[in-house]
Amino acid sequence: MTDARTLLGIELPIIQAPMAGTATPRLAAAVSNAGALGSISIAAVNAAAGRSMIRELRELTTRPFNINVFCNRPSHPDAATEAAWLAHLQPYFAAFGAAAPASLHDIYTSFYNDNALLPMLLEERPPIVSLHLGLPPQARIDALKDAGIVLLASATSLAEGRQVQAAGIDAVVAQGTEAGGHRGVFDEHGPDQHLSTRDLVRVLHQQLDIPIIAAGGLMDGADVADVLNLGAVAAQLGTAFILCPESAANAAYRQMLGSERARSTALTTVISGRPARGIVNRFMTEVGAAGHPPVPGFGIAYHAGKELIAAAAKAGSAEFAAHWAGTQAARARSLPAAQLVEKLKEEYHAARSTL
Repeated sequence: MTDARTLLGIELPIIQAPMAGTATPRLAAAVSNAGALGSISIAAVNAAAGRSMIRELRELTTRPFNINVFCNRPSHPDAATEAAWLAHLQPYFAAFGAAAPASLHDIYTSFYNDNALLPMLLEERPPIVSLHLGLPPQARIDALKDAGIVLLASATSLAEGRQVQAAGIDAVVAQGTEAGGHRGVFDEHGPDQHLSTRDLVRVLHQQLDIPIIAAGGLMDGADVADVLNLGAVAAQLGTAFILCPESAANAAYRQMLGSERARSTALTTVISGRPARGIVNRFMTEVGAAGHPPVPGFGIAYHAGKELIAAAAKAGSAEFAAHWAGTQAARARSLPAAQLVEKLKEEYHAARSTL
């Protein structure tokens, strides 16, 4: 059976999750240099900025690394929905002494429809590319594969896992409902089984022929050993790396993760327009209270969300920030990335010795 060393070229079956906006080239390089797989996401930047990030990472490590892209389909503008959403947010903007945007637009493109990303990736040829929030057109997948790039793709269900396998992706990232950040559901308006990481790994291991990478709620080496024992070839950890000094997490994010608040996370759509898990705050509980108007699409809602987050931060409040984190966030450790990887390695081998 394929193992992490064969598939990804890494010594340890540990992947640091891409974490758009938080994972930096410096963090990813430190993880890769320590024998695991470092990752960054270029989902929130354009092709030129993505190229710069890849080149910066390549200057910092000669080991394999992963570049993540979002593959969500474009959101459909709806003036009435967007106007109602802005009206819903207006009291919060006013409370922070700021004006709400006059209108909203989709602030993101994705690998699904951004025609500049594919040629950039083919020119830079990162060793590994991971796909999140669905799959792009098959021609884009085939082009990356033809360039010799190893491909990973997230799935939250057996049906999505089967689509990943049918597309010729090299491995599936089994994202359980415990995972922090955006859920990888292909259709954000469709049903979500909310399978746990371990249950999802079990069913994908039984039903698929491609390697499985477990993701969601994994924080230490014992967790890594546990999911490998269920059939995964590697474990992806995101929240575990946020407190590393090499991450881009700001002081408020770090303080929140180090507090009792980290014990309470929830999934919400009101910040970005797509379901995402983070530490519970006023954005979730007040803006997202029962009875709120329909949330605009991903990227459109995030335009409003980021504006409100910025207004709150300027007024000294972190209660509206997107502190994405998994269900086990309270177990995060504040260690330099290389030291954390070494600790995970020790814990993993200790746990494996008892199995």
